[in-house]
Amino acid sequence: PPGDTAECTFCHTSSEERCSTCHQRHQFDPRVARRSEQCKTCHWGKDHRDWEAYDISIHGTVYQVNKTDPNNFDFSKKLSDADYVGPTCQYCHMRGGHHNVQRLSTVYTSMGMSNADRGAPLWSEKRDTWVSVCDDCHSPRFARENLQAMDEACKDAGIKYTETFKIAEN
Repeated sequence: PPGDTAECTFCHTSSEERCSTCHQRHQFDPRVARRSEQCKTCHWGKDHRDWEAYDISIHGTVYQVNKTDPNNFDFSKKLSDADYVGPTCQYCHMRGGHHNVQRLSTVYTSMGMSNADRGAPLWSEKRDTWVSVCDDCHSPRFARENLQAMDEACKDAGIKYTETFKIAEN
């Protein structure tokens, strides 16, 4: 229905290669494009909860509390020279300031609801990339332990999800 797809067409009818997808047309300034809120334009809402997940995470909280302090987030610096107190969306997904946005979220599809075999070769490279991004600031051990914890949470969520549908069927 048009009411359900109105938000979709805003992003999905525009080319990802268009500069105005991330850089505002009326304020074409890299300092604006380096802020996490710029990603919120497309990555929020009932079917894309990326912004909400980031915003309530420890990284998002650090960003929200410190984003106006240029000592903690100096958006005039190139992203490759950034020494932020916490990561923005761009810091992790555009490592080194490259415009090839990394889709790191494929480690967990549908916000963690995928029950795919995490040991399958298909996932190995994606998981290693995910860990390498985290170990820019954290130890590889920390990143791997958190990935394992998310695996366990996904398994638990999958079980609860299945139980819920069985109850609903009855």
